[in-house]
Amino acid sequence: MTAPWLSENAAEYDVLHVHFGLESFSPDDLRAGLDAARRAGHPVVFTVHDLDNPQIVDQEPYRALLDVIVPAADRLVTLTPSAAAEIERRWGRESSVLAHPTLLDEAAAPERETEPDADADADADADDTVRVGIHLRDLRPNIDAESAVRAAVDAARMWEGAGRRVAVEVLLNERVRDDRLADRVVAAAAGQTAVRVRRTPYLDDAEIQAWLSGLDLFVLPYRHGTHSGWVELCYDLGVRVAGTDVGHIRSQHPSEFRVVDLGDPRTLADALTWAGDARHPSSVVGDHLANRRAERSEERRAVREAHARLYSDVIAGVPA
Repeated sequence: MTAPWLSENAAEYDVLHVHFGLESFSPDDLRAGLDAARRAGHPVVFTVHDLDNPQIVDQEPYRALLDVIVPAADRLVTLTPSAAAEIERRWGRESSVLAHPTLLDEAAAPERETEPDADADADADADDTVRVGIHLRDLRPNIDAESAVRAAVDAARMWEGAGRRVAVEVLLNERVRDDRLADRVVAAAAGQTAVRVRRTPYLDDAEIQAWLSGLDLFVLPYRHGTHSGWVELCYDLGVRVAGTDVGHIRSQHPSEFRVVDLGDPRTLADALTWAGDARHPSSVVGDHLANRRAERSEERRAVREAHARLYSDVIAGVPA
């Protein structure tokens, strides 16, 4: 998105649609790129995924970039009504709200059981263990990794003390940004039977999907952020999410998101109860996921059509 590239390749695009990567530029470089697109006669669309950048700690440089592109873009898009309200409050700009479409491939199917199976249902009823997952990835700056594991340990103890069973699996990439923090994360779960930290290579999309499909609850321990692809994928797969109250994540699928405070493990224990109470026999889950998949496919079609209309209007100069 550099000014020289945008100028030299002006005949190769009609609209400049920006999603991510602002942090790779200085405000002056970003402004120059937007000016180059304008000189070429091409409108700019910016989808505001992130009002806070999850990849960095100090948000001031990123906010300076937003102060360049949000006022300058011809059209703005975001994912939730609450994010649109924040954008209007901060910059006086209206945004089109287009929900994030399904993350499942059109040819893929959820890995959960989709056919009635009396034996499987009986096994599920007999095993009342609530299965919880936390993926700390490579310990990027917005993940409160150590607090998440400590909260999981304390919540599991509460559950075990009440005679209930929980199994928490914490995934952590083999290659991380902070090896000392990784050591502390592993140590926080040492000796715990209900909480296990597993180091893994980088998992591809299919492996992530298969892992999530075996969970009752996914925990999202963010320090800061705006929206989350994890929430979208969990919704696709019928997995409930417990997460910290940051950004507009809770607005993506509020019926299947529970806010937790990592400093108060009782909130995570309550989320375990919420997820455990929502468990159903596999035959019911299969019907539910089939219906959701159909709804999400239709939603993806509608989002594609909305983008096509947006591009047509912005090229034609139709006012927002």
